[in-house]
Amino acid sequence: MNRFVNKLSPSVTHMIRMDHSQVLATFHRFEPGGRPQTRRAVVNTACLAIEIHSRLEEEIFYPALRAVLADPAMLDRSVPEHQEMHRLIATLRAMDPSAPSYDSTFMELMRDVIHHVADEETLLLPQAERLLVDRLGELGIEMTKRRVQLAAPHAGEIALDTARAFPTMSMVLAAGTLIAGTYLVRRNWSSHA
Repeated sequence: MNRFVNKLSPSVTHMIRMDHSQVLATFHRFEPGGRPQTRRAVVNTACLAIEIHSRLEEEIFYPALRAVLADPAMLDRSVPEHQEMHRLIATLRAMDPSAPSYDSTFMELMRDVIHHVADEETLLLPQAERLLVDRLGELGIEMTKRRVQLAAPHAGEIALDTARAFPTMSMVLAAGTLIAGTYLVRRNWSSHA
């Protein structure tokens, strides 16, 4: 059963790497000194992704890895790093995006996350892939289910921040793609009718 699950589900380590990539890509959309509404949307998007990701790691990944590690020292550093990120997120959420220290606070969060990601991707994830080889898919499924539970209450917020964070040209391109897709579906539907 585990082999079958591991083949069907993205592994927990693959999911963690995808989360890291998403957050790092969000960081690249941040423009210090840009429009406050856009900066706030990018910060909110990154902060929510970090919060959900850290909860998933703390609830699912870290306990599974801790159970098989001989020396959990690196893992022991991860939770306080998460706590510092959460402190910075709370500070950012309480700040107005036009506050003088808004950009520097977000930059501090970015540095902390980049350092944390580097440690996880070079030390923890390779260990997990060796030590949890038979559980990677199962943990991936568990993480997916929990992610849906954590993200669902924020669906409207996610949609609004995504719309605000993308440049206008991206929105125009997305609208054009939607219109073209609708046209093609209608054309194919009428030719089959």
